[in-house]
Amino acid sequence: MAALLRRLLASAIAYQTPSVISALLALLTLPLYTKYLTADELGYAETLLTVIILGSILLRAGIGEAFVRFWFLEEEREGRLRLARTVSAWTIYVTTGTAAVCLVFAGPLSEALLDLRDATLMAYGLLGLWAFTNLEIAYAMLRVEERRRVYVTAAVANVLLTVGLTVALVVFADYGARGYVLGNYGASAVVLVGLWIVLRDRISLRPPRGLKPLLAYGAPTVPADAAIFALNVVDRAWLLHAQSATLAGQYALAAKLSTVVIVAVRGFQAAWPPLAYSVTDEAEAARLYARVTRAYVMFCGLVVAGVALVGPWAVRLLATRSEYHPAMDALPWVALGWALYGLVLVLVTVAGRAKVTTRNFPAAAIGLVVNVALLALLVHPLGIVGAGLALTGAYVVMVAVLHLLTRRLFVVPYEWGRMAAAVLVTAGVAVAGVLLVPDQGALALLVRFALGALAAPLLLLAARVVTAGEVRALLGRRVPTTAARRG
Repeated sequence: MAALLRRLLASAIAYQTPSVISALLALLTLPLYTKYLTADELGYAETLLTVIILGSILLRAGIGEAFVRFWFLEEEREGRLRLARTVSAWTIYVTTGTAAVCLVFAGPLSEALLDLRDATLMAYGLLGLWAFTNLEIAYAMLRVEERRRVYVTAAVANVLLTVGLTVALVVFADYGARGYVLGNYGASAVVLVGLWIVLRDRISLRPPRGLKPLLAYGAPTVPADAAIFALNVVDRAWLLHAQSATLAGQYALAAKLSTVVIVAVRGFQAAWPPLAYSVTDEAEAARLYARVTRAYVMFCGLVVAGVALVGPWAVRLLATRSEYHPAMDALPWVALGWALYGLVLVLVTVAGRAKVTTRNFPAAAIGLVVNVALLALLVHPLGIVGAGLALTGAYVVMVAVLHLLTRRLFVVPYEWGRMAAAVLVTAGVAVAGVLLVPDQGALALLVRFALGALAAPLLLLAARVVTAGEVRALLGRRVPTTAARRG
């Protein structure tokens, strides 16, 4: 079990490395963006970026998830290569055709999505839709073979090119929201071409064959995946259309400052499915799911607590314009929402393992309905805090419903007591720090940091949410036996 957890950790770290670099660079450049972009411009750009990801989920039709699952069911190398060629060809045709058609209607589309008619901005978004979707498939091909070095090299190159191009367009060319979107995805297109060269034996332009079983597995996941991610689109769109672009920009900043949580979730999202499906023994897999879920709850609890405690200082430090400062109020809730998204991923793999992916959609649909209802109730009186609360509430409901719908498909012995203790400890530390310690001043920052970085981990050990032996085993160190300790 420890070996599997180390394997998951190694993959997650490898896949997180580019995200960590991206997060650091994003934080360093955030004062520039908040200086040269108004809250309105950031609101338009970030709303379009989230719409691009949602559109990518719909276009892929679950083909990426099916690819990962069927890769481990195919034993012969030639069969795996045929699978990769089928998936790459299908994705290229669908994305190119869709982007071309939408380009004709770029002006009306931008008005419908952003309440702003800007065909050029929409055209850059369509480039992003094409590049992002194909890049996700290329990354999946690297992940199934755990080609971590190539993955990290490509992803880091993407990050560096993106930051360089975006800074050039936003800061020096003063290209506003257009430069922000073009910088994000122009670099992705370049990296995609490079990966196609590296993976040339897996890339094909021939009409794809054998799609039926892939779509039969993957297509049922699309409504659920789309509904799950739609939570990140609906809140921004609601703020943009029902309130103002300024509030959407403030909320976008809160999401950006939740980067440390997003990095953890995305690394987990990349590393978890290949490992979860590669374990063939059902009993061992069940224990692995339980252990990973508990570790995830503990780790993300610590991270979210840290965000809640030191968030005000981060906002004031990184947001150049004071109009962005209200973002600190929504920050803890947005971070918690992203953390809960990782739990959704755990439960989705339960259904994926049992090949009953249709169970995901009811939970996702209920979560989306709850999100919209909470937005209607909370945004008007609470502003962006209401949007953050709506996001968190929707994910809580989604996790609960997913568990109810999947618990008999693949029985996982979840460690409920230890997970509850993790939640109580991390939430208690965060609430105590926010209520009892001021949110300004160097001394207050030091006290809050100590609560998150020292007090919370020690309390988790004291509550036996994690033990010293488990930590040593995860690090690959031998845990001494009783006899050895006595000797």
